Order: sequence, then C-alpha cells, then structure tokens
Amino acid sequence: AQQIGVWPVVVLLIASFGVLAKSADWLGDGAVDLARCLHVPAILIGIVLVSLGTTAPELAVSMNAALRGEPELALGNAVGSVIYDDGIALPLAVLFAPAAIVIDSTVLRSAAIFLIVVDLVAYALCLDGVLARGEGLVLVAGFLAYLVYSYFEQKRKRTRGEEPAPEDGQPRGWGAIVALFLGGLAGVLFSAEWIVVSAPIIGTALGVHPVIIGLTVVAFGTSVPEIATCIIAARKGQGALAAGNILGADILNICWIAGASAVANPLVVKPDIVNFMFPCMLVIVFTMLGLMRMGHQLQRWKGVVLMVLCIAYLSALVIVNPGALEASHIE
Repeated sequence: AQQIGVWPVVVLLIASFGVLAKSADWLGDGAVDLARCLHVPAILIGIVLVSLGTTAPELAVSMNAALRGEPELALGNAVGSVIYDDGIALPLAVLFAPAAIVIDSTVLRSAAIFLIVVDLVAYALCLDGVLARGEGLVLVAGFLAYLVYSYFEQKRKRTRGEEPAPEDGQPRGWGAIVALFLGGLAGVLFSAEWIVVSAPIIGTALGVHPVIIGLTVVAFGTSVPEIATCIIAARKGQGALAAGNILGADILNICWIAGASAVANPLVVKPDIVNFMFPCMLVIVFTMLGLMRMGHQLQRWKGVVLMVLCIAYLSALVIVNPGALEASHIE
C-alpha cells in the first residue's frame, strides 16, 4: 500500500517543478517591469532582479527545507544546483551556440576569484557539520559584496563606453505587473513547499538518503530556469551572456541560498556528506574556470568535458556514496 501511495507523490513532485519554473518566469518578468516603472537603472535590473529571479526556485526550496527541518535537502539543493549549472546548463549553452563562446577576461578574473573564495569559505564553514546562523550571515554578506562590486564594475564599463546600454523597453500596465509579480511569488512559494514535502517521502519509500534526493532530483528541478535561459541565450548568439549568468548563479547558490537558509535555521549536515558534496562541486567549478581561462573561449569539446564530469559525479553519487550515507545515517 505504501508503494502504491508513492506514485501520486511522484506526480505531485513533477507538477510542482512545472509550476515552479513557470512561476519563476512570471516573477522575473513582473520584477523587471516593476523596476522600469519605478525608474530603477537598467543595470541594476540585470545585476539584481534577473539574477535573483533565476535563482528564486533554489532559494524558495532551500529556505522551505531549512524551516521544515530538512537541512540536508536545503544544502544539497544549493550545492547540487552549482554542479548542474556548470555540468549541464553551461555545456548545453556551448553545444547550442552557433560559434565558440568568447569569455571576457576581466569579468572572468574577478568572478573566478570571488567564486573560488566563496566556495572554499563555505566548505570550511561546513566542515564541522553545521552551517550556523552567524556563518550563514558571513555568506550573505559575501553575496551583498558581490552585488555592490558587480554594480560599480558594470557602471564603470558603461561610463567608459565598453558596454552598450540596453533598450529600456515598455513596461506592462500596473495591473499586469502586480498580477505577474504576486502570482509568480505565490507559485514559487507554494510549489517549493510541495517539493520539500514530496521529495523526502519519495526518498524514504525508495530507501534513499534525503541528501541524495536534494543533490539529484530537487537540485536538477530547481536548475531548470538556468538551463532554459542558457539554451535560449546560446541559440540567439548570446553565449557570453549565458556564461556570465552561470558564474553569477554559482555565487548566488552558495552565498545567498545556502547562507540565507542557514540564517533561517542552522543547517546540520553530517561531515561525511559535506566531504562528498563540496569536493565534487569544487572539482567541476575549478575545471569550468580552467576551461574558460584556456584561450578565453568555450568550444564544444570543453562543454563535453564538463558534461562528462557531471555524469561521473552522478555515477559516484549513485554507486559509491549511498552505502556510506546510509551507514552514517544509522545511529
């Protein structure tokens, strides 16, 4: 009977991911038009609202998981989303792009340094098995510092004429903006709660540890907006934009999503789980940055390398780690 009862939960999980993706799209559109109506600078829209919009699913799911006492799901979703962004979203952008993606050396240098520091600091903070509220605040402060730096860096580029100003576009009417914003926000929050409730039920029924569910199913589902954005941008010949979005999303996933979740409720995760997920993330992040540094271009073969690494990570997670995780879970 319990096995039969799992299937409705699976359907609910799949439907929740669909609602989550569409709601995040509405939320992003509403937020951008709201900023235009309020005459917020276009550069601030790109740096803050678009980035926050694409990572809204991860934030909603991780925050909800933390508040419901599922810390492994919360942290696993944040770390797993970085792996999927680098190992699936970016490679697909490279494969769909009509030509090799050119990487801005200045942007890469600053973003790479920030990303490496953030990942290593987060790993160090989690080594004792707890990401406490104060440590979460450190990561959130890093996120705010990243936003401030990005804003002034892009403003300097705009002043020097190195980057053309985007067209402002015509915003929707206030009624449509409010409906999009509130509808998107409600959809993200409700679907996130459904995901957090249903994912552990499926994992328990299958005998799978919650962190594996977070690192695989949940992390992939919440990464759908980034994956879709990268593919669309690449097909339009905007591969460099896709690569930049991935770098920003990686920083947001660790600083903002993991940090804010820890502030909401300390994330207690067993050290052996931490010592599996973070090294895997660091390997794929360092490889991605190294491939970007080589000639400051991303060719298709580099996308294949990243995708192979992601497949290897999933294989290790499924074949090697479940036994260790299950053993550590039994006290």
